[in-house]
Amino acid sequence: MIPSDQHLHIGSILFDGLDQIDFTGPFEVLARIPNSTLHIAGKTRAPVKDMRGLVLTPEKTFAEMPKLDVLHVPGGPGQQALMEDEETLDFIRTQAAGALYVFSVCTGALICGAAGLLKGKRATTHWAALGVLPYFGAIPLTDRVVVEGNYIFTGGVTSGIDGALQLAAVLRGEKAAQQIQLYMQYHPEPPFDAGTPERAPENIVAAARESVKELTAQRIETARRVARRLGVAVPDDAGLARSA
Repeated sequence: MIPSDQHLHIGSILFDGLDQIDFTGPFEVLARIPNSTLHIAGKTRAPVKDMRGLVLTPEKTFAEMPKLDVLHVPGGPGQQALMEDEETLDFIRTQAAGALYVFSVCTGALICGAAGLLKGKRATTHWAALGVLPYFGAIPLTDRVVVEGNYIFTGGVTSGIDGALQLAAVLRGEKAAQQIQLYMQYHPEPPFDAGTPERAPENIVAAARESVKELTAQRIETARRVARRLGVAVPDDAGLARSA
């Protein structure tokens, strides 16, 4: 736990094509962490659209961000462009180097991987992208939340809330995290037990995999280029095999 009198600077990044709940889910938690300031940044201050068209506006540019204690990297299909965007990758590398914690949600892990931050680390991401992680030298796990040193990785979408609550507990103690959880009334009771490929019906899993097949192939192709840049040796069929 970080001393309560130490003010914390927490920063989230926004980009076109993110999945808004990768940002807004954790935002509900991170914005309530005691004695902290949450900064929201993009490459520019121009509004961005999430994958479904929701408009979000950064309050700062990368250049205007202070030194962060916590860096939050959300995911979404827009991560494809960022995996080879050196301005974004350099911002992430620089902030991660001085941060107390790096917190990636969903395919935000792929952006961190492209920045060279995942080599040798256990990590997780959205189930459809787990096979991409080895291209960055990461060890993929199917856990909903993975804590690896000062990195916290979460699976897809809603798991970002779980990871953010775990991060809040690490930063300010379990009592503070539980108070945040209670305020949010975060007590999921879904009507179906279909939240992971292991638990969902086979026909539902097959349809879901088919719906993301093209995006998965694109991610793997981009990851192959990144792997060559990072000097990571991965069999050509690693990602496809793990994602099948």
